[in-house]
Amino acid sequence: MDKESTLREHLSELLLGRSAHIDLEGAVADFPMADINTSVAGSPHTAWQLLEHFRIAQSDILEFSRDANHISPDWPDGYWPAEEGTADKWKASLDRVRQDLQSMIDLVADENTDLYAKIEHGDGQTILREALLVADHNAYHLGQLVLIKRMLENQTRSSS
Repeated sequence: MDKESTLREHLSELLLGRSAHIDLEGAVADFPMADINTSVAGSPHTAWQLLEHFRIAQSDILEFSRDANHISPDWPDGYWPAEEGTADKWKASLDRVRQDLQSMIDLVADENTDLYAKIEHGDGQTILREALLVADHNAYHLGQLVLIKRMLENQTRSSS
């Protein structure tokens, strides 16, 4: 395998959350739907807010990477949900996260994608940088989701 293929393989693995980080499926498995809008001590965001922020930011990075006409949401308000979540919204958000993550992986894996070329409509960004940004951002917020889930589980045990 050549260096370019190896890099693409490693990027895909990183985007999937394998190796050093929890993956999406592990972070959201058995998340208690009744608590997606519950605040836990010390966290400025609920699980729903984190998941939806994760979706919005990942989608923004993906679309910036492949669409010169993409317009990013306003910062910071456009990156956070204004309304509370529901089980249906949670599922829809998760489905979109999965789709967009696969689209980023497909973009990185495509041998026609020059990972190092500056994105024409950007100001110095490359697909490599954007893929690393998605992986970094996702890992950060997946860790927060896991922490909130554990804190909610501890609250439930403490109140029983």
